[in-house]
Amino acid sequence: MIQSMTGYGKAETILESGKLTIEIKSLNGKNADISIKSALLPKDKELTVRQILAQRLQRGNIDLFLTFEANAAETAKEINADLVMSYYRQIMEINTRIGQEFPFTDNADAAHLLGQIIRFPDVIEQKKQDIINEGNWDQVLSCFNEALDRICEYRAAEGKSLYADVTAKVKKILDFIPQIETYEKERVAAVRERLTARLAELNAVADQNRLEQEMIYYIEKLDINEEKVRLRQHCKYFMETIDNDPYPGKKLGFIAQEMGREINTTGSKANHSEIQKIVVRMKDELEKIKEQSLNIL
Repeated sequence: MIQSMTGYGKAETILESGKLTIEIKSLNGKNADISIKSALLPKDKELTVRQILAQRLQRGNIDLFLTFEANAAETAKEINADLVMSYYRQIMEINTRIGQEFPFTDNADAAHLLGQIIRFPDVIEQKKQDIINEGNWDQVLSCFNEALDRICEYRAAEGKSLYADVTAKVKKILDFIPQIETYEKERVAAVRERLTARLAELNAVADQNRLEQEMIYYIEKLDINEEKVRLRQHCKYFMETIDNDPYPGKKLGFIAQEMGREINTTGSKANHSEIQKIVVRMKDELEKIKEQSLNIL
């Protein structure tokens, strides 16, 4: 069964430092255009992730999102003790220079000074951590594959809808061909009548043998049997491809172009208003097939 290139998959995992959420979105595209929308993924893992995405999803505009929600303990800020001690020593040196070798009379004074130092720039800083590392990589990779499974399921479900829609439109085009055939004898008779009437208007006396030859030649130029045969063959090939090819999207687009050529030629040779109307309806169905084929993997 075919797959759509439109899809969405999401998975979550609990790491030692918090919750990691992985989301994958895809839209139709000619090739696998992969964009990683996060700085959480280590650079040395990026190639592996891209290869897996390309292998599993094949084609499309693919976006990968990683978001992280840290545990409460991990979000706590840290005091830079080395920086605090550096400020403290500098203050003590300044105290000594101005003649106060014993600046503190009790612990309250020391606590007050430390409280002031903590307000200095860069003394309190956010914890630095590598969210994704070698220790949890297997867990992250498992979560990533789970998100891929979800998007593949989504694509498969969309593919069922696409299949039903596209094949129904191909069947409509095939059903239009017998409708065209009902007007063909009428069309030939109309051509003969029109040519005969034109000769009568001109008061011309034509050689009947020559006239018959010219009519046959003219009617043969308007013959659409070959176009009908080829159109049926293209529709059959379309159905065979969509049923048997695992990734038929591009090929279906090419087949639809060939179907369009036969329909256009039929229209140009029609020379009959009712056939022209049917051709317009065939073109309408074909345009919808082309649009849907762009989203088939």
